[in-house]
Amino acid sequence: MRLPLTLLALATSCCTTLAVDLKGRVQWNELCPSLGDLGQAKAILDDGRLHGGITRDGSFEIPDVSPGTYILNVVSHDYQFDKLRVDVFETESLPEIRPYIPGTPLSPPSSVTLPYPILLTPRVKNDYFIPRQSFNLMGMFQSPMMLMMLVMGGVMLAMPYILKTMDPDALQDFNKRQARIGALQSSLQSGDLSGGLSALMTSGQEESSASTGAAKQATPSSSVKQRGGKNRRR
Repeated sequence: MRLPLTLLALATSCCTTLAVDLKGRVQWNELCPSLGDLGQAKAILDDGRLHGGITRDGSFEIPDVSPGTYILNVVSHDYQFDKLRVDVFETESLPEIRPYIPGTPLSPPSSVTLPYPILLTPRVKNDYFIPRQSFNLMGMFQSPMMLMMLVMGGVMLAMPYILKTMDPDALQDFNKRQARIGALQSSLQSGDLSGGLSALMTSGQEESSASTGAAKQATPSSSVKQRGGKNRRR
């Protein structure tokens, strides 16, 4: 029984010796001069699987980091930091720190290496204030819906003047078409599809008959002209 327990203790000690305490520091600058301005923040690895708090002088430590590749980030409410790639090896060598751009693959790693212990600097301060939008008259008229409404309103206002200048026959034809369109819309709204189709077919037949009648009226006059021309030639 003692031999398995001894092997288990050796394996546990080997695992603990392979783990690394990752150390780093936040460098204060004009954007964030102290921990009071930074507020509650912590350094995390791989979205919080391992983390460590930030002290008053800006230093942090993430304990028991096993060998592997991690993404280091500082979570803060008011500030944004650069993300770093951290490679922890199974040997006694120091971890390798490289810059990391979100969205890029981890392999192959960047050729640029950064010093260890890790040094992080606040880059951007988050601004959560959104100014209230004021009334913009020009922006309202730039909307396509508003332009369509203005055009339709102008057509409705100009329609009486257009009707006054129209020929009586053209005006009568226009009124008939408007009445047919109104009857068709009312039948469709009431659900009477057969009535709407019959009204549409009736209007089409009337238009075709009117066009053929106009063509017949124009044919005799043209034939008379042709006969007159032939008589003159004789």
